[in-house]
Amino acid sequence: MKAWLYNSTKGGLEKNLVYSPDARTPGSPQGDQLLVRVISAAINPADYKVPAMATVFGKVMIATTPASPGLDFCGRVVAVGPGPSAQQFNPGQLVFGCLGIPRQFGTLGELILASANNTAPLPSGVDPDAAATIGVAGRSSYQSIVPYISTPGKVFINGGSGGCGVYGIQFAKLLGCHVTVTCSTRNIQFCRDLGADEVIDYTTQDVLEVLKSQGQVYDHAVDHIGSPEGLYQQSHTFLKPGKAFVQVGAPATTIAHRLIRPSFLGGGQRKYVALFMKNDQHELVQIADWIREGKIRVELDTVYEFEDTVRAFEKLRSGRTRGKIVIHVTDGLDSEAA
Repeated sequence: MKAWLYNSTKGGLEKNLVYSPDARTPGSPQGDQLLVRVISAAINPADYKVPAMATVFGKVMIATTPASPGLDFCGRVVAVGPGPSAQQFNPGQLVFGCLGIPRQFGTLGELILASANNTAPLPSGVDPDAAATIGVAGRSSYQSIVPYISTPGKVFINGGSGGCGVYGIQFAKLLGCHVTVTCSTRNIQFCRDLGADEVIDYTTQDVLEVLKSQGQVYDHAVDHIGSPEGLYQQSHTFLKPGKAFVQVGAPATTIAHRLIRPSFLGGGQRKYVALFMKNDQHELVQIADWIREGKIRVELDTVYEFEDTVRAFEKLRSGRTRGKIVIHVTDGLDSEAA
């Protein structure tokens, strides 16, 4: 099969990607596995961060190499395993989902083995490119917001224009909340169009001072950035007592510092949750249904063809994406792909 492969993460995963037109295939599905031909793959910072963090003395420990990066996918089932969950799917069926953790056969290879329990049928009317974005960004945003909102209130989202932020604004609005976000000047209207009620321009305003001036009015806070440095430590000045501060994206050192620094030594006085996304098939289905119903829209920054995968990762790493980046892996919608 065709695939992008890496053996090392030294200097950045994308600098080590090599295209192979005849890479090894993953073999037949076992148990509750599905063999899927990938149509579209969305890429996420986790695709390069996790393998890099799992590299010890130059060896990638989290996946057998050479490996293909990529977790999110939409594709067509080629074969099903003998397990009961896999038997609920049929060869030729369009599906989408997430591999959960980096694997040897990632979604930037033509064929993957996906768990049937982390895969869902593609609803009619939902584009494969849109469905491919749900696995990591959609569910991370869902898990950072939906379980914490019992009644409509005020939600603060730090980083509103990235892949998770775009979903987060819309989920919070769907729950009836007033939403305040941060973004750069060029993305203000973009965030407002998604439903943001208030936008703090971090390029011209002091985010923490703006929040402090509003008082303890927020019922929930989600941080996709990890800065400004004192945002969590000072969260008690804008977040109501008993409410949570959820960390979705940030450097590992920032998360560790916020986790271990006690409040009496200047640490935060609100509950701190470092989110580790869980695979949940129900959430895949729910988010796709909201997209099908027009309640949530997917924003694609750029769609790349397979040969431009390295450029796609370079764009992702730039940190200046607005919405999601998707890569076309195969033309799996044609009849021959089944």
